[in-house]
Amino acid sequence: MRASSILALALAVAPVAAVAAGGGVTLYGGYRGGGGFTDTLTGQSIDVKSSATVAASIDFPLDASRQVQFYISHQNSEFEALSPAGTPVSELNGQSMSVTYLHVGGTVFATGQVGYGLYAVGGLGATLFNPGGSGYSSEWRPSMNVGFGYHWPLSRNVALRFEARGYLTLVNSEGGLFCSGGCIVIIKGDSFAQGDAQIGLSLRF
Repeated sequence: MRASSILALALAVAPVAAVAAGGGVTLYGGYRGGGGFTDTLTGQSIDVKSSATVAASIDFPLDASRQVQFYISHQNSEFEALSPAGTPVSELNGQSMSVTYLHVGGTVFATGQVGYGLYAVGGLGATLFNPGGSGYSSEWRPSMNVGFGYHWPLSRNVALRFEARGYLTLVNSEGGLFCSGGCIVIIKGDSFAQGDAQIGLSLRF
């Protein structure tokens, strides 16, 4: 299943699931940077270009100050190859690349009451890398996120969320990452780290 299909499905079922459990749904827009790989032949850095993101979360109450959270975040971007002066630019430069996180975790509110003020957030799950170039295939890898945010109620059931999150994916590849046959460039990486800032609109049921 492609990342766009996963995100669409999550947005479709989120309100129903939240209502059933007495929770809430948040839709986010943000901006993400960081993350890259290495060309095994030239040693060039092949990064994922900073770009906008969309995300959604379903939050279920656990107790007075904590929530369980199901979180999905999607970034459409492209590869950006950093080449020393006088050397050819990688064939991957400018080719599309999407990164999607699917995590289960939770939030803890510093105020002791869910839905008010500062909170810490985190989760564990998987990352879906989906390169768009010919000869390359998508890959799943284990990942995590940690962050903090501020929940600002506008009314009893509507609030704004301001968040910053960091993401770490364990890639553990010595070469041939994403290759499905006919790869022009062979890339590798041990880990993949990103960070983003986002604003969300929360609906509580």
